[in-house]
Amino acid sequence: MFTVKENTILVGVSELRAGIEKILEKARNGLVIIEKRNKPQAVLMSTEEYEHLSSLLDMAEDLVLGFISADRFKNSKETDYLDIETLLLKES
Repeated sequence: MFTVKENTILVGVSELRAGIEKILEKARNGLVIIEKRNKPQAVLMSTEEYEHLSSLLDMAEDLVLGFISADRFKNSKETDYLDIETLLLKES
């Protein structure tokens, strides 16, 4: 086990197999980079950290989609859109 930076450690696959409980404890408090043949293969993290990162990605995606839709709306004409009544009539 090697500390890369604060709250991040590097472990080999064989070390992971031999001491899974110790590695899981480290993952609860930070990131664990798992390497095989001196190449990073995966990152182990707590479920809380994963949920936090997933939430941040969702917010970033929403922000980007908001900018895209605002740009499309700004650069469009009234005739580019259908109102809901017209759309429902076309569906019937």
